[in-house]
Amino acid sequence: MLDLIRKYWLVLRFIFIFLGSYFLFSILYSGFLRIYDTNDPVPDPLTQLVARQSGSVMQGIGYDNVEVVMHYTGLSMKLMVNDYFLAGIVEGCNSASIIILFASFILAFFGKTSQTLLYLFAGSVIIYAINIIRIVILAVSIYEYPQYSGFMHSIFFPLAIYGTVFILWLVWVKIYSGWKKQ
Repeated sequence: MLDLIRKYWLVLRFIFIFLGSYFLFSILYSGFLRIYDTNDPVPDPLTQLVARQSGSVMQGIGYDNVEVVMHYTGLSMKLMVNDYFLAGIVEGCNSASIIILFASFILAFFGKTSQTLLYLFAGSVIIYAINIIRIVILAVSIYEYPQYSGFMHSIFFPLAIYGTVFILWLVWVKIYSGWKKQ
C-alpha cells in the first residue's frame, strides 16, 4: 500500500489539493452568499456588480436606454434595452464558481509562489472580463437576433467561459511543466 502511495504521490497530491481548495473556496463563497440570504432577498453584491458592468459595456458599445434593475423577485438583476428584457443575471452568472474552479486547479499545480499568485490573479481577472463580454454578447444577440437566443445561451455561453478556463489551464500547465524541467 505504501508503495502505491509513493508511486502515485503526485497524482494524489494534485487530487487532494484540488478538492481541498475547491471545497474550502466553495464553503467560503457559500458563507458569503448566506450573508445576503435574508427575508428581503436581493442578489449578492458580485452579481449586482456584474449586471451593472454588463449594462455599462452595452452603453459603451452604443446601446441607448440600457437599464439594469433588480427583478421583482429579488433573486436576479434584469438587463434591458428600450424596456425590452434581455437577460436575467443570477448568482450563477457572476463567474465566482468558475473562478473557484480555476483557482483550485492552479493551486493543485502550485509553482513558484509569485508566479502562481500572479497567474491566479491575472487568470481570475480574464475570466471575470470574459464573463462580462459573454453576457453582453448574449444580450446583444437576443436584442438583434432573438431567433438565435437558444443557441447563444446553451452553446456559446458555456463554451466561452469554459473554453477560456480550459485555455488558461493549458497555458498554466505548459508554464508549470517548464519550471519543473529547470
